[in-house]
Amino acid sequence: MTHAVLSSVDARGVALVTLNRPERHNAFDGDTLARLQTLLADLGRDAQVRVVILTGAGATFCAGADIEWMRRMAAADAAANVADARALAEVLATLDTLPKPTIARVQGSAFGGGVGLIACCDIALAAADARLALTEVRVGLVPATISPYVIAAIGPRLARRYMLTAEPISGSAAVAAGLVHEVTESGQLDERVSMFVDLLLKAGPEALRECKELIRAVRDAEGAEQLRRATAERLARVRMSAEGREGLQAFLEKRRPAWWRQDS
Repeated sequence: MTHAVLSSVDARGVALVTLNRPERHNAFDGDTLARLQTLLADLGRDAQVRVVILTGAGATFCAGADIEWMRRMAAADAAANVADARALAEVLATLDTLPKPTIARVQGSAFGGGVGLIACCDIALAAADARLALTEVRVGLVPATISPYVIAAIGPRLARRYMLTAEPISGSAAVAAGLVHEVTESGQLDERVSMFVDLLLKAGPEALRECKELIRAVRDAEGAEQLRRATAERLARVRMSAEGREGLQAFLEKRRPAWWRQDS
């Protein structure tokens, strides 16, 4: 059986977590999220783990939510949709609060929820040809559960642009926005990841944990749990709407959605 998420830990305590659905551009579904949640929680508790690297198998980092899975969920009832959206919210929260430093190794494309995963990592390194996009509105959805992390990374002003237009974000633009820390040539990406791993391994593990908690304490306003619940409920509501269902169906049928307007 091929797992949707792979994990390995080397002798130094460096964990590599790999989204492993290359045939689906590493898009995640319910099973993927469940496994990712379990793996991250286990790594967070493992005293031998010092650093966690998150990447994707093949040419794509992560295409976000699997559209076919989202379409099926759009037909489910409200309770099932909220629970499902909540699963993504919990994965993002677990990654964001992991007591070990995390590095996003971004090759190829990252869309929607994939951008959310990047925003939750402490350090984000991307190949120069990487392309990111917050594509949810193109299929009648909203980037709800990822919004706290993306907006914390790029600020509300740039969020207005990129969330509303769903335009591609080049590697250099992602650096300027604060979404990734640096870009490098594809052939040098692993070398740069290794450099940051070496830096993190020189720091005290407890000091790193305390530092991450310090940053969150300064950053987070009251009501973080309420915010996660509210964003999950918003995603569920929009996904079940007529527009949300039309957008997902149009994507699967490779046609323009009903709202598409373009000058002739």
